[in-house]
Formats: sequence, C-alpha cells, structure tokens
Amino acid sequence: MVTMKKIAELCGVSRGTVDRALNGRGRVNVETAENIREVARQLGYEPNPAGKALAARKKRPVIGVVISSEGNTFFDEVLRGMNDAARDYAIYGLQIEYFTMKGYDSKQQLALLNQIEGDINALIINPINEPCIAAKINEMVDAGIFVVTVNNDIDGTRRHYYVGSDYYNGGITSCALLEALMGESAEVAVVLGSRNILGHRQRLDGFRHRMERVKGFHIVDTVENNDDDILAYETMKRLLETHPEINAVSILAAGVYGVCRAIMQLTPEKRPLVLAFDTVPTTIEMMKFGVIKATIYQHPYRQGHNAVNKAFEYLVNGRMPDKEADIMKNEIKLFENL
Repeated sequence: MVTMKKIAELCGVSRGTVDRALNGRGRVNVETAENIREVARQLGYEPNPAGKALAARKKRPVIGVVISSEGNTFFDEVLRGMNDAARDYAIYGLQIEYFTMKGYDSKQQLALLNQIEGDINALIINPINEPCIAAKINEMVDAGIFVVTVNNDIDGTRRHYYVGSDYYNGGITSCALLEALMGESAEVAVVLGSRNILGHRQRLDGFRHRMERVKGFHIVDTVENNDDDILAYETMKRLLETHPEINAVSILAAGVYGVCRAIMQLTPEKRPLVLAFDTVPTTIEMMKFGVIKATIYQHPYRQGHNAVNKAFEYLVNGRMPDKEADIMKNEIKLFENL
C-alpha cells in the first residue's frame, strides 16, 4: 500500500508537505506540489477511505441538480441513478439538492441558478441552450463551482463535463431505421421537444443529414411540443388533419404518449409508422399496442449515476475529469428486446 510517508521519502520532503500538497492545505511551492502529485499519481496513491470521509464531511460537499423533470417521465430514471449514487456516497457527507422545473423556460432556469449558486459546490444541470444560461454557467465555473451537464449539453460554456447520448448520431440512427422499415419513400412528420435544447436540434440535424441519402424521403413538417403530452396530442392531431399523406413519424424527444394518442384516433390502416426515443412506461405501452414500431434507448439511469460520480470525484478526491464527456451508446429497441 502506498502511503504519504513513502511519497515523502521519494520526493525528499516531509509527510506534512505531502499532506498539504495532496489536500490543498497551506502553502507549498508550486513545483514541489506538482512533483508530489505526479509521484502520487504514478504510484496509484489513494487516500485512506475513513480519512477521506472525515475530510469530506468537514467540507460538507453539496451538489445542486437543476433539471426539467416535471411532467417528463424520462427523467425518472436519471433521478433514480442520481439517488443511488448519492446513497453510495452518504458516508462522505455528500448532499444533493434537487431543483426541478417543467419545460424549457430559460428565465425560470436562470432564476433557479441565481437562487442556488451561493449554496452549492457542484452543479449538475440539464441546460437550456440560451446565451443567458451559458453566461451564468461560466460565471459559476469562475466562482469555483464544478459543473456537469447531463442528458443535454450547451454551447459556449466552460462546463467541466457532459454525460449523455450522442444526439447527432441519434438522429442519423432514427432516419436509417426508418429507411430500413419504410424503404426508399416516406412522407415524414418530425416531432421535437424544443429547438432551445441543443440535443433536440442535433438530432434533427442528424436526421436531415442521413435523409440526403434517401431521395424519396420528404419531411412534411417539423413541430415542437415542449415535451408536454397535452400539447403533443393537440399538435399531432392538427398535423394529421392537415397532412393526411403523412405515413411516418419520427419523435426525437418526449411527448410520445400525446403523439400516439392522436395517431390512435386514425383507423389502423391509416396510421403512420412511428419511431421514438427512450423506454418510459407509456412508450412501452404504445409498443405493446403496435403504435410504435421501435425506440432508441440512451441509458438514462447511467446518465444520472455517472453525473453524480464525476461530481463526487472532484469534490471529495479533487480529481478533474481526464476527458470532456461520457457518451452513451444509442441502442435500437423493439418490443421483443426491451
């Protein structure tokens, strides 16, 4: 087992100097501190768990989670992953405080960030892709807050880490799957949550890019529903009435249940083929009814769990991420392999 005493002997310094360099206590010459940390890294040094827990409890690390989970059951699994990770780290005194909202109102999200910034050491956020949110995230980073974006990323920030899927690839996958099921001709309705969400736009870009290879595909319309099932129902009902030629629907975000309820009002022979994302209970129900042919899974539990893991590593172990993102694989799910 590698000890501080061993590191001190190798570096030619006292054990107290090693302790200060590794734990940020007191002043240590910059070059000496860097050498100590490098030797510790090479030797695979890990602090004593009991000592780490005691030190962490004294710091009272707090993670603030800002997430648009209200009315969106996809985030149930994300939050379950976060809660399980929090229980794993309870011995270290790690606290998580949740601040939820419905939909994608940037003013509401900004108000939440202003409310919590003085009370947290780390932030996990499902960000709205607006300049005011990006500016606030950068302000919080500058104030020493560790920031992880989860499920969706944001342009123009210095956030430390992103945990989520490859949205552009998700759009490509959805279009390729549609081609495999429909052949070379389709009149497609594309359904988004909000263009204010970077990932939703990226999925649309990926879908359009892949569609260039299928000359018989045509996007009839692209609609937004704010990930709200009632709005999704009303929007899809109007769209189907206006464009009865639609024979395929690609749902690139939430609002899946509302879209499907509108489609179920058509007679079976007139219903378009439907592709979706995620495996929330209502989506599984619609797959059982045969309304949704396939869905694309993006590992929500792992997203939540890994986001808390990364914040914990920084707050308790002082470890900055060695990469910028943890990307989940897009997986195609049929009813038979859910």
